[in-house]
Amino acid sequence: MSSFGIEKGVVTTEVEAPRGNRSRFAFACAILASMTSIILGYDIGVMSGAAIFIKEDLKLSDVQLEILMGILNIYSLVGSGAAGRTSDWIGRRYTIVLAGAFFFCGALLMGFATNYPFIMVGRFVAGIGVGYAMMIAPVYTAEVAPATSRGFLSSFPEIFINIGILLGYVSNYFFSKLP
Repeated sequence: MSSFGIEKGVVTTEVEAPRGNRSRFAFACAILASMTSIILGYDIGVMSGAAIFIKEDLKLSDVQLEILMGILNIYSLVGSGAAGRTSDWIGRRYTIVLAGAFFFCGALLMGFATNYPFIMVGRFVAGIGVGYAMMIAPVYTAEVAPATSRGFLSSFPEIFINIGILLGYVSNYFFSKLP
Protein backbone atom coordinates (compact mmCIF):
# COMPACT_ATOMS: atom_id res chain seq x y z
CA MET A 1 0.00 0.00 0.00
CA SER A 2 1.40 3.40 -0.91
CA SER A 3 0.67 6.66 0.80
CA PHE A 4 1.73 10.16 -0.05
CA GLY A 5 2.07 12.90 2.48
CA ILE A 6 2.96 16.54 2.47
CA GLU A 7 4.56 17.90 5.60
CA LYS A 8 5.86 21.45 5.69
CA GLY A 9 6.40 21.50 1.94
CA VAL A 10 8.21 18.10 1.80
CA VAL A 11 6.62 15.29 -0.17
CA THR A 12 7.13 11.87 1.38
CA THR A 13 6.39 8.46 -0.05
CA GLU A 14 5.97 5.41 2.13
CA VAL A 15 5.57 1.90 0.82
CA GLU A 16 4.48 -0.70 3.34
CA ALA A 17 4.79 -4.42 2.80
CA PRO A 18 1.85 -6.49 3.95
CA ARG A 19 2.52 -7.19 7.64
CA GLY A 20 1.41 -10.83 7.65
CA ASN A 21 3.67 -11.96 4.80
CA ARG A 22 6.73 -10.11 6.07
CA SER A 23 6.35 -11.49 9.59
CA ARG A 24 5.94 -15.05 8.32
CA PHE A 25 8.94 -14.67 6.03
CA ALA A 26 11.08 -13.26 8.85
CA PHE A 27 9.90 -16.02 11.20
CA ALA A 28 10.74 -18.72 8.65
CA CYS A 29 14.17 -17.19 7.93
CA ALA A 30 14.90 -16.87 11.66
CA ILE A 31 13.95 -20.50 12.26
CA LEU A 32 16.07 -21.78 9.39
CA ALA A 33 19.09 -19.60 10.20
CA SER A 34 18.88 -20.44 13.89
CA MET A 35 18.74 -24.15 13.18
CA THR A 36 22.45 -23.93 12.46
CA SER A 37 22.84 -23.43 16.20
CA ILE A 38 21.61 -26.97 16.71
CA ILE A 39 25.00 -28.20 15.54
CA LEU A 40 26.76 -26.70 18.55
CA GLY A 41 24.29 -28.17 21.00
CA TYR A 42 24.22 -31.52 19.24
CA ASP A 43 28.01 -31.68 19.24
CA ILE A 44 28.11 -30.96 22.97
CA GLY A 45 25.46 -33.56 23.73
CA VAL A 46 26.69 -36.31 21.46
CA MET A 47 30.35 -35.98 22.41
CA SER A 48 29.49 -36.45 26.08
CA GLY A 49 28.05 -39.87 25.30
CA ALA A 50 30.67 -40.80 22.73
CA ALA A 51 33.63 -39.90 24.95
CA ILE A 52 33.78 -43.33 26.58
CA PHE A 53 33.81 -45.12 23.24
CA ILE A 54 36.27 -42.69 21.64
CA LYS A 55 38.66 -43.13 24.55
CA GLU A 56 38.42 -46.91 24.29
CA ASP A 57 38.62 -47.19 20.49
CA LEU A 58 41.42 -44.69 19.93
CA LYS A 59 43.31 -45.59 23.15
CA LEU A 60 43.32 -42.00 24.39
CA SER A 61 44.61 -40.79 27.73
CA ASP A 62 42.38 -38.74 30.02
CA VAL A 63 44.22 -35.56 29.07
CA GLN A 64 43.78 -36.23 25.34
CA LEU A 65 40.09 -36.87 25.87
CA GLU A 66 39.70 -33.67 27.89
CA ILE A 67 41.43 -31.67 25.17
CA LEU A 68 39.29 -33.31 22.48
CA MET A 69 36.08 -32.51 24.35
CA GLY A 70 36.95 -28.91 25.21
CA ILE A 71 38.87 -27.73 22.17
CA LEU A 72 35.79 -27.02 20.04
CA ASN A 73 35.35 -23.59 21.64
CA ILE A 74 38.93 -22.64 20.78
CA TYR A 75 38.56 -23.93 17.23
CA SER A 76 35.29 -22.06 16.77
CA LEU A 77 37.18 -18.81 17.31
CA VAL A 78 38.77 -19.34 13.89
CA GLY A 79 35.36 -19.69 12.26
CA SER A 80 33.82 -16.78 14.10
CA GLY A 81 36.83 -14.60 13.29
CA ALA A 82 36.48 -15.34 9.59
CA ALA A 83 32.67 -15.21 9.50
CA GLY A 84 32.37 -11.45 9.23
CA ARG A 85 34.59 -11.06 6.20
CA THR A 86 33.16 -14.17 4.57
CA SER A 87 29.59 -12.96 5.02
CA ASP A 88 30.50 -9.58 3.55
CA TRP A 89 32.08 -11.34 0.59
CA ILE A 90 29.50 -14.06 -0.22
CA GLY A 91 26.47 -12.95 1.81
CA ARG A 92 24.86 -14.12 5.03
CA ARG A 93 22.78 -16.96 3.56
CA TYR A 94 25.70 -18.55 1.75
CA THR A 95 27.86 -18.18 4.86
CA ILE A 96 25.24 -20.16 6.79
CA VAL A 97 25.41 -22.84 4.08
CA LEU A 98 29.21 -22.78 4.31
CA ALA A 99 28.97 -23.24 8.09
CA GLY A 100 26.85 -26.34 7.59
CA ALA A 101 29.27 -27.70 5.01
CA PHE A 102 32.24 -27.20 7.34
CA PHE A 103 30.45 -28.92 10.19
CA PHE A 104 29.35 -31.80 7.96
CA CYS A 105 32.91 -32.35 6.68
CA GLY A 106 34.25 -32.16 10.23
CA ALA A 107 31.71 -34.71 11.41
CA LEU A 108 32.69 -37.05 8.57
CA LEU A 109 36.38 -36.67 9.44
CA MET A 110 35.69 -37.40 13.10
CA GLY A 111 33.54 -40.38 12.18
CA PHE A 112 36.29 -41.93 10.07
CA ALA A 113 39.12 -41.02 12.45
CA THR A 114 41.54 -43.81 13.28
CA ASN A 115 43.85 -41.92 15.62
CA TYR A 116 44.08 -38.83 17.81
CA PRO A 117 45.54 -36.39 15.24
CA PHE A 118 42.92 -37.41 12.68
CA ILE A 119 40.03 -36.82 15.09
CA MET A 120 41.55 -33.47 16.11
CA VAL A 121 41.61 -32.38 12.46
CA GLY A 122 37.94 -33.32 12.21
CA ARG A 123 37.24 -31.43 15.40
CA PHE A 124 39.04 -28.39 13.98
CA VAL A 125 36.98 -28.41 10.78
CA ALA A 126 33.75 -28.88 12.75
CA GLY A 127 34.80 -26.06 15.06
CA ILE A 128 35.18 -23.70 12.13
CA GLY A 129 31.64 -24.56 11.07
CA VAL A 130 30.33 -23.95 14.58
CA GLY A 131 32.11 -20.59 14.72
CA TYR A 132 30.63 -19.51 11.41
CA ALA A 133 27.14 -20.59 12.44
CA MET A 134 27.22 -18.96 15.85
CA MET A 135 28.35 -15.63 14.40
CA ILE A 136 26.16 -15.37 11.34
CA ALA A 137 22.81 -16.85 12.40
CA PRO A 138 21.97 -14.07 14.89
CA VAL A 139 23.17 -11.37 12.47
CA TYR A 140 21.09 -12.75 9.61
CA THR A 141 18.07 -13.12 11.87
CA ALA A 142 18.37 -9.53 13.08
CA GLU A 143 18.66 -8.30 9.50
CA VAL A 144 15.53 -10.01 8.19
CA ALA A 145 13.37 -9.50 11.28
CA PRO A 146 11.00 -6.57 11.50
CA ALA A 147 11.77 -4.21 14.36
CA THR A 148 8.67 -5.27 16.29
CA SER A 149 9.84 -8.88 16.65
CA ARG A 150 13.62 -8.58 16.33
CA GLY A 151 14.35 -9.37 19.98
CA PHE A 152 12.07 -12.39 19.98
CA LEU A 153 13.48 -13.83 16.77
CA SER A 154 17.09 -13.13 17.79
CA SER A 155 16.67 -15.41 20.81
CA PHE A 156 16.11 -18.45 18.58
CA PRO A 157 19.80 -19.44 18.26
CA GLU A 158 20.02 -19.90 22.03
CA ILE A 159 16.84 -21.97 22.06
CA PHE A 160 18.16 -24.15 19.25
CA ILE A 161 21.45 -24.76 21.08
CA ASN A 162 19.43 -26.28 23.90
CA ILE A 163 17.35 -28.31 21.45
CA GLY A 164 20.62 -29.57 19.93
CA ILE A 165 21.91 -30.64 23.36
CA LEU A 166 18.65 -32.48 23.94
CA LEU A 167 18.90 -34.21 20.55
CA GLY A 168 22.50 -35.21 21.33
CA TYR A 169 21.47 -36.81 24.62
CA VAL A 170 18.48 -38.53 23.00
CA SER A 171 20.71 -39.98 20.27
CA ASN A 172 23.19 -41.11 22.95
CA TYR A 173 20.38 -42.93 24.69
CA PHE A 174 19.30 -44.78 21.58
CA PHE A 175 22.84 -45.54 20.42
CA SER A 176 23.72 -46.91 23.86
CA LYS A 177 21.33 -49.79 23.17
CA LEU A 178 23.44 -50.96 20.21
CA PRO A 179 26.07 -53.66 20.82
